Amino acid sequence: MEILVYLIPISLALGALGLGAFGWALRSRQFDDPDGDSQRILSSEWDDTPRP
Repeated sequence: MEILVYLIPISLALGALGLGAFGWALRSRQFDDPDGDSQRILSSEWDDTPRP
């Protein structure tokens, strides 16, 4: 039961670290590329399979 004294703060710290990393990614606009996504889905540039 004494292990919870260590595990709870560690898990809270890791959760805060993950939340901070996600917030940093949002602020640095790493998820903002709707035009690129719409063009990549239509592009065959990355498609290496031959078509009949």
